[in-house]
Amino acid sequence: MKTALLQFGYQNSKARTLVKTEELIKEASENGSKLVVLPELHQNNYFCITEDVENFNLADSYEEDVKFWSSVAKKYSIVLVTSLFEKRAAGLYHNTAVVFENDGTIAGKYRKMHIPDDPGFYEKFYFTPGDLGFEPIQTSVGRLGVLICWDQWFPEAARLMALKGAEVLIYPTAIGWFDEDSKDEKNRQLESWITVQRSHAISNGVPLISINRTGYESDATKAIDGIRFWGNSFAVGAQGEYLAQADSENETIIYINIDYKRSEDVRKIWPFLRDRRIEAYDGLNKRYLID
Repeated sequence: MKTALLQFGYQNSKARTLVKTEELIKEASENGSKLVVLPELHQNNYFCITEDVENFNLADSYEEDVKFWSSVAKKYSIVLVTSLFEKRAAGLYHNTAVVFENDGTIAGKYRKMHIPDDPGFYEKFYFTPGDLGFEPIQTSVGRLGVLICWDQWFPEAARLMALKGAEVLIYPTAIGWFDEDSKDEKNRQLESWITVQRSHAISNGVPLISINRTGYESDATKAIDGIRFWGNSFAVGAQGEYLAQADSENETIIYINIDYKRSEDVRKIWPFLRDRRIEAYDGLNKRYLID
């Protein structure tokens, strides 16, 4: 199954960003892609860089956005993984991945479960933790284990998706550096980000896709200098082997071929699911085990 990962940045307005995104989707479709994955919160700037109640208005267009991306999926006959700012009710908002079938219908959605709260990443101010659980989404191109950004640091989320039959793990992402960080610190962060996700692919015997934003976005409040999203979108196979990886700066389309049969073959020689000691894992549902 040919899959396209679209790495790009905010184009200084939502309108221009939508145009850019559709151009990339059109190119991916014309090149034979059946599954297209977009970065986290790809329609707008990364507004979580600061706490501002005016930013909640960005979610007012959620229903309109769903209709737009539905039409795009149908127009180009692709399964499309989006990442949208969902307004569920006044004062109740989610960071939501909506997955569209190639006929434009909604195959399913996932509401981000793990919500960060760090300088420049004030997501707890905006998003209510998801309440849909870790449920793969059935599509014409397979069962997609869609998670979002901060979720990628938690092995429990990947494991539960795999145990429920996810055939591929997918992480729309918005993560970046601060320019004032040292080169060594930037490298440590990037390597940690890649390593933890490759480990999810390996320990669960499934391919994994991680698609990040790119480009610099400033903080209007000047509390921080801004965030330089580090790109490096990548895909790995069921043994963690690289299928493709982008660089840190350029807007690009990464093409990969996902082979579900390979996952089955890998699990036969590395039967991690067989050898799990499920009777000994009771403590995993506790916050901490030392009082």
